[in-house]
Amino acid sequence: MNRLGVAMMGAFVLLGGCGGGGDADDSGTQAAEAARGNRLIAQGRHIFRFETFGDEAKWTDNLRLHEVIAAAVDPTTALSVGLKVDADALPQSIKDGIAAGTVDLASPATTLALLKLDAVVGLKGRVDTENGVDKLKRVGITCALCHSTVDNAFAPGIGKRLDGWPNRDLNVGAIIALSPALSATEKAVLNSWGRGMYDPRHNIDGLNKPVAIAPAYGLTGVHKITFTGDGDEIAYWNRYVAVTQMGGLGTFSDPRLPLTVTNGTVDLVSGKLPALQAYQLTLDAPAPPAGSFDTGAAARGKLVFDGKGQCASCHAGPLFTDADSRLHPVSDSVVEPEAPSYASRSATRMYRTTPLKGLWQHAPYFHDGSAATLEDVGRAYNDKRALGLTAQEIADLAQYLKSL
Repeated sequence: MNRLGVAMMGAFVLLGGCGGGGDADDSGTQAAEAARGNRLIAQGRHIFRFETFGDEAKWTDNLRLHEVIAAAVDPTTALSVGLKVDADALPQSIKDGIAAGTVDLASPATTLALLKLDAVVGLKGRVDTENGVDKLKRVGITCALCHSTVDNAFAPGIGKRLDGWPNRDLNVGAIIALSPALSATEKAVLNSWGRGMYDPRHNIDGLNKPVAIAPAYGLTGVHKITFTGDGDEIAYWNRYVAVTQMGGLGTFSDPRLPLTVTNGTVDLVSGKLPALQAYQLTLDAPAPPAGSFDTGAAARGKLVFDGKGQCASCHAGPLFTDADSRLHPVSDSVVEPEAPSYASRSATRMYRTTPLKGLWQHAPYFHDGSAATLEDVGRAYNDKRALGLTAQEIADLAQYLKSL
């Protein structure tokens, strides 16, 4: 509930006290419902940031990444592969030490100290102190690993959390490839993905076609939230990722794939999905920074978007997507044909139209990350659709897209 809603609710409560118990009862019910909603959102935020769903079974028991982290992953190395540090979780003494150069950022022991503080975004470690020495016993990952970053306010890679922002600096494949449990062949595949890319089907079908890590913001009102629109709500993809990708304890099943995966004998996923979804629905797409686009060019670009560029025919309405009413055949994608086709590996075998709000924030573009800039996006559509756009119209269109 926003501040105006809270103020109005307070006014209703006061009015109810002056005149009839019915209104007061209604106001009390509304207040109780609002309080429950706020608690659910707060719970969902904690789940998003810190819940592993028991996936330590994968990352510790199977992949043994805790061994690698304890032995060889110092903060400098962690930051170099795109891991982020939550500055708000750091005591002032550590901040002062980092600033002064007295905290050793080349020591894995410092990484363990950060894990003890829950300061490494998306990593959850159990660190025990034995004979005065910290030992990393268990490690797991959370939703925030891929779908949060930081504002770099303290230092590059260290700052305030930005939940829902895709971590396009994160080299997921390189991190997983550190595992001593993987073959050289599998490590080569993982190392081929690169920063900001991840293949959420690879461990299912054995194919290799990574896609850009997607934002988890701006999803209110958008029911088809994946590149291929597989589920009708966020909870579908949350379950898929929690079970099949993170290795959380629970079950995912979709007969369209067909796929059923069960990890463990307890369900640590299902009960957390409503709160997790409630929190994600509060994450708005970030507005473009002041001065980050040319307003005059953006106004001209809107005319291109609505007219000659034909963008609005699919990127329609206030959400800039028609995903809730239809999905599109593979032939509609400007990056198809591709091998393997990402859509062919999905439940729908189709693509959804991506919502555009916050687009300025998460280059590269298209599901395969093949467009480095929004100008590249315009040129790709212009070439494949034979739109006849001039270089100036493409540049203006890019400025409009940056303004959303």
